[in-house]
Amino acid sequence: MREVKISSHEMRRVLESAFQKYSFSKEQAKILANIHTESTLDGINSHGINRVPIFLDYVNKGLVKVDSIPTLIASMGSIERWEGNLGSGILNAITCTDRAILLAKEHGMGMVALRNTNHWMRGGTYGWRASEQGCISIMFTNTTPNMPAWGGKENRIGNNPLVISIPRKEGHVVLDMALSQFSFGKMENLDLKEEQLPFHGGWDTKNQLSKNPKDIIASGRALPIGYWKGSALSMVLDMLATLLSAGNSTYKIGQKSSETAISQVFLCVDPRVFSDSELQEKLVNEIIQYTHDVHPMKNGGATFYPGERTLATRAKNNKEGMQISAKIWEQVLSLAK
Repeated sequence: MREVKISSHEMRRVLESAFQKYSFSKEQAKILANIHTESTLDGINSHGINRVPIFLDYVNKGLVKVDSIPTLIASMGSIERWEGNLGSGILNAITCTDRAILLAKEHGMGMVALRNTNHWMRGGTYGWRASEQGCISIMFTNTTPNMPAWGGKENRIGNNPLVISIPRKEGHVVLDMALSQFSFGKMENLDLKEEQLPFHGGWDTKNQLSKNPKDIIASGRALPIGYWKGSALSMVLDMLATLLSAGNSTYKIGQKSSETAISQVFLCVDPRVFSDSELQEKLVNEIIQYTHDVHPMKNGGATFYPGERTLATRAKNNKEGMQISAKIWEQVLSLAK
């Protein structure tokens, strides 16, 4: 795959122009450009720059409503239910994350359930956002069916991304994981580079486990993390997102021609209500140090806490520029003209 190096400033400028061309307001376009650029800056090209052409195709098809904003439909103290009105997944998720943070700071804990929204792109975006505001967060979304329930042949469950974040002075802890062994975005990115997966990531069209991303994408059947355990966790997260938002389940989403009108949950906790922030920091650092202080399995290897490598990648890309697919960048430039 031919690659080009782009600065974050240049990417933001081009993306802001592209989103405004597709009728987003200047303020909305700036937010969308920032989020896609930040994801790419953190090395998540699959849900950053690579997703822009797909997102704008959804706008063209009317699946993402440019003029829609999320609306509050039920409020019960620290718990709220919101309607996404099929608007931008990023803009809806930012609104609900910020609302959950405000509720947490008022009540100690806040939860917002969102229905009828669209793909939030990189889920970790909202975990980082909560951590920057001093909040612990647990967030998840359901998806279209793209994995078989364990023991089944046809797709019946989603890879339902799960985000858990913990604020920390020396670098926030942010877990951002799909419930497939590899996200489809990651597999598409490796396919662009003509690279294989390091481990089996799904089944090919002949029902054989495969490391070839192209074969897995063709079958549309990803492998759940932890096999039957990931399958069960996917079902439970789908149930929670559906029940709490009164929205669509993976079953209902799968009946649509495209992945849209999905359900999400944003839960935030303000740990400062316990008034022992120094102890909290000490305890988290103790766990991190214990996992760092180990002999690596391979020479030169190391262990990392969730989010640690993201911070290193961000610093490197800020300094040197971001390596991205030339093909994708040419598509984006064409969309911005």
